[in-house]
Amino acid sequence: MTSLAQQLLRRKPISRVAEGARLKRSIGLFSLTMIGVGGTIGTGIFFVLSVAVPVAGPAVIWSFVIAGVVAGLTALCYAELAGSVPVSGSTYSYAYATMGEGTAMAVGACLLLEYGVSTAAVAVGWSQYVNELLDNLFGFALPDALSNAPEQGGIINLPAVIVIALCALLLIRGASESVVVNNIMVIVKISVLLFFIAVAFTGWNSDHFADFSPYGLQGIIGGAGIIFFSFIGLDAVSTAGDEAKNAKRNLPLAIIFALLIVIALYVVTALAALGAQPADEFADQSAGLSAILENVLGVSWPGTVVAAGAVVSIFSVTLVTLYGQTRILFAMSRDGMIPRVFSRVNPRTMTPVRGTIIVAVVVSVLAAVIPINFLAEMTSIGTLVAFLVVSIGVIILRRREPDLERGFKVPLYPVIPILSIIGCVWIITQLRPITIWVFLIWTAVFLTFYFFYGRTHSRLERQTGGDDGDGSTPDVPYTSTVVLPKPGDTADDARRRADDTEAGR
Repeated sequence: MTSLAQQLLRRKPISRVAEGARLKRSIGLFSLTMIGVGGTIGTGIFFVLSVAVPVAGPAVIWSFVIAGVVAGLTALCYAELAGSVPVSGSTYSYAYATMGEGTAMAVGACLLLEYGVSTAAVAVGWSQYVNELLDNLFGFALPDALSNAPEQGGIINLPAVIVIALCALLLIRGASESVVVNNIMVIVKISVLLFFIAVAFTGWNSDHFADFSPYGLQGIIGGAGIIFFSFIGLDAVSTAGDEAKNAKRNLPLAIIFALLIVIALYVVTALAALGAQPADEFADQSAGLSAILENVLGVSWPGTVVAAGAVVSIFSVTLVTLYGQTRILFAMSRDGMIPRVFSRVNPRTMTPVRGTIIVAVVVSVLAAVIPINFLAEMTSIGTLVAFLVVSIGVIILRRREPDLERGFKVPLYPVIPILSIIGCVWIITQLRPITIWVFLIWTAVFLTFYFFYGRTHSRLERQTGGDDGDGSTPDVPYTSTVVLPKPGDTADDARRRADDTEAGR
């Protein structure tokens, strides 16, 4: 039995990081980019203005820019690691290969918080736009008791539960079908945002920017911290590592393309919204973009178009974040860190069906009873810590394995990773103390689970029984514990077919 210190420091060799259960490689560059855009543009712009503008005022535009710059620096780091370690698991897998098992589990806690809470948050935002759409089209809305969390005077947020259930059913059907639906939704949401921008600019009033930064730099950074949760979509691209075609090339490109599209749309949309409506009217505004257009034109139909687009848009965000959560759990389960139920793949759909159902149930409970403002901040800190680890991981991997084949290399190294680290830490320090404390408690609980379960069930523990004394593990072959047989297949046939899929043959 290895010591606790050895268990915490042992690393999974990059050559073996994808061994175990396999998923089907079916997602190309365009669809990967749409996963990034689909997971990012949604609640972050359709709803979060009503939370961030009261914190930063019209200077929320700079909050978007700051959040985008920090996300951009980190996106370059993500692109390098995604091209070097192209597997499911995102930051968890990167940390396991660069910093060791203990750090990987801490990062896993961040990711589970990030994705689980984010899925709940965007589902709550979806509920608001569904009510707006129902009111515009049919003249009625769901009662508060069925569309709000208990803290907001309701009993249960039923639409939020429904959207999570629908997304889970789509993911269970298959990844290929899910990305096709997501591609369509992303095209719709971009069209709707462009429509909003065009109409909102007709109501432009420069006086709305007179008191540009009423809360100073602290307000701008506070707004960036709230907004940052919406950049989770960039991380979601890397969770598709096991299902991406030509992953070393396509993952880095998809992350960069998605970032450029998102930042441009975010900043221009925020500028148009603030030009059309005074900053003091954003606070607690439900379905904000729809309301802005209705006020600008004095008629309801443009708001109805935006509300319909938001319903589609936020559905796609929920789909992507739920997808990301299930793939991270898949990777952790494949490594033995959490129960095997999360890496059991259905041989017909090639998806982790049971894990998807479990995740959907847990996230539905969060969405049903917790208000969105707290959910947004909790997602932000999880995202920031994950981004921080990615930036550190680039530096470590460059030093440890300089000759490793990389599909993309961060320019201006090490300046960009260092700036990314500084930016993430800076925004974290601006979050509310309760957010940081809840995050620390959650991480401690998850590490306690690792102490009692993960460290002894780890595949590295069971397969090697130790390490080489430097934190790495002996390079002995794995035997996959999960195979996907076809009728008449032997276990060797299934493994050979999985290897052919991995190689793209």
